[in-house]
Order: sequence, then C-alpha cells, then structure tokens
Amino acid sequence: MVDLLYLFVILQIALGIYSLWDGYTWFQMVRGRLSSHAGFYAPVAAVICPCKGSEPGLEENLSALTRFDYPNYEIYFSLATSLDPALKIIERVKAASKRPVHIVIAGPPEDCGEKVYNLRRAMESLPENFEVIVFTDSDVRLPHGWLGKLVAPLQDPRIGATTAYRWIIPSRSIGAGGLSSALASAWNASIATMLGRARENFCWGGGTAIRRRTFDEAKVLEFWKGAVSDDFALTRALEADGKPIIFCPECLAATPHPWTGATLLEFTNRQILVTRVYAPRRWAMGAAAHLSYSLTLIYAAFVIFSMMAAGDPWMQPALMTLVVVLLPAMKGALRTIAVSEMLPEWKSQLGQWSWVWTALAPVVPFLYSWNFIASLLTKRTRWRNIRYELVSPSVTRVLKH
Repeated sequence: MVDLLYLFVILQIALGIYSLWDGYTWFQMVRGRLSSHAGFYAPVAAVICPCKGSEPGLEENLSALTRFDYPNYEIYFSLATSLDPALKIIERVKAASKRPVHIVIAGPPEDCGEKVYNLRRAMESLPENFEVIVFTDSDVRLPHGWLGKLVAPLQDPRIGATTAYRWIIPSRSIGAGGLSSALASAWNASIATMLGRARENFCWGGGTAIRRRTFDEAKVLEFWKGAVSDDFALTRALEADGKPIIFCPECLAATPHPWTGATLLEFTNRQILVTRVYAPRRWAMGAAAHLSYSLTLIYAAFVIFSMMAAGDPWMQPALMTLVVVLLPAMKGALRTIAVSEMLPEWKSQLGQWSWVWTALAPVVPFLYSWNFIASLLTKRTRWRNIRYELVSPSVTRVLKH
C-alpha cells in the first residue's frame, strides 16, 4: 500500500514539476509580449457584442466598448428579442456614445445556441466595408487600449485570429458568494496558463479578432450552424482552414462577475461539457491530469491516516504528498505575478485577492474532476436560462423550458 502511494506521488511530483516549468515559460512569454509594441495596423473594425438580460455592472461594461483608443470602429449589440431588459441599457449606452452603435434583434435561436444565433444575425447585417471583426462579451470590462492591441497582430495575413482570455475578479467579500467567486477565479486561471502555445490556442468568444476575409474563407458561418459554442466552432473552422490562432496576453479581459455555488457549478460543468463535445482531445488530456491528481491525494490521505492509526511512521509519505500540493500553489503564484502586470488598472483588487490564485490552486483539480465526471453523465446543459442538448459539434437541440 505504501509502495503504491510512493509510485503515485512520485508520478504527480514529476508532472507537477513539468507543469511548473510550463508555467514559468508562460510567464516569460507574457513578459515578452508586454514589453513589445503591438504595431500600427488599425483597419476599420466592427465590434460585435451579444447580450442577454441585465447583470451587475452591465452598463459600465458596455460603455467601455465605446471608449477604445482606436481610430475607426463601430459597435453592434445583438439580442434575441426587443423585450430583453438589456435593451434599455444598450439604448442609454448608444445615446451617450461618440462611436456609431447599432442594435440587432436576432429573433429566437433555430437549432443552435442563442449566442451563436445572435452572432450569425449580427454578421449577416454588417456592411462590406469592415476589414476586421472583433467579438466580445457583455460581462468583461475592457481598457481603452484593448482593441488596438488585439487587432494589430492581424497585419500578418497568415494569422487566422488573435484572441484573449478572461480573468475573473472575485467579489469583494467572502460572504454573498465571495468564496464561490474566488473558486471560480482560481478554476478559470488555470486555463489562461494553457494559452500561448500554438497547438493549444483557441478562440475565446469574449475577445477574438479576425479579418473579414479570413472569416469568410474559413466558412465560419457554416461551422456556427447547429453549434452552441461560438468560440470552439470558430476554432474548428480556423483549424480546418490551417490558420493559426495567436494568444495576446496583453489583452487579458477582467471579468468582475458575481457568483454563487449554483452558478459556479453550472458554469464549470458547462465549460467542460462543451470541451468534451467540441475538443475531445483536450477533454481527455485534462480529465487524465485532474483525475489522477485528485485520486492520488485522496489515496494519500487514506494511507497516511491508516499509518497514523496503526502507529506506523507516516511523516515521510506525508512530506512527499505535501510537495504534490505545493507545486500547483507555486504555479499559481507565478500566475498572480504575471496578471498583476497584465491588468495594472485592477492592481488594488488583484492585491486583495492574490491569495486566491495561490492557495486555491491545489484545490481546483477536485472541482475539475467533478466537472469531468459530470460531463460523462449528460450532454444537457443550461446557458442563460435556455436548456440545450449538445448532440455533436454541428447538432444542438434547444429544449423546451
């Protein structure tokens, strides 16, 4: 029993050291990107933001889209219905904006996710003069220079798309969902560290820029038909067309979104289910990594407590197991340092919650393990109060309420 524990623990230590080194190379990549100039490519752009419902900070988030330091762009907000409570907020934002703002009423989704349908209808309404299309979400709060930094690398026509990723800013207090927010942020942070290697990059729907010509050549609208995940479908379209996706860490998007335990599980379970359907290789690798870590620590706790109860020496296996726990915490500390440089405007909040990405990093694989198990039990999920069944990447059933 002890020998088997040593085998499992040594394997996890080896994997943890590799992961820590991978985190260090990501940290170096981030610093290199932050110290380089994005470039001067700034063609006329359309910023498309699908919206649904009212949420805390929505007006501030949407208003930020009208204040980019970018010479020539227009904003398209897309909603399923004119009865959506977000419409009144959008109209206020439009009235106060110095940039052209357009509102697209898409109608109810037809055999695809509502967000995907909203995006399709917005794309179909765009005039031909836009050279670059930028997709973003309503729950992120973006700084003035974000748009220019995301678009500039597209000067190289060989690039398929540039993308960013979210960084969840936890609630201000542990009460009222603060702990759930902290766990959501720590869970999400581990994905950000994966981006940067060409083979692992994917288009994130909250921040992706693509040339209009590339969008058309990759037949993205065809890939969006029947899809519930706009970003994974876009990723699949670019991969099929042989176009690389470039991660821009300098465009990390702060997401100050409130969470509860229920919304945390709904969000994380949905993300892993979507990954299982749209990116099975990524899903399998993630499942193996997180489940093996969780099972090793559970087994270690059982063995160590059994040795303590029997009066056997237990300190050595306990110390080795502690190393397994410390390695992801060290990687979390690297993320924390990097993000403080990537989001300087959020310095005070990041400092307040710096413990989240270090102390909770060893706990996050247990939540992931639950997500992977849950994704095996059902292909049904709920997204913005609509239930879907994810039959395949190109077939989605919109279920009755």
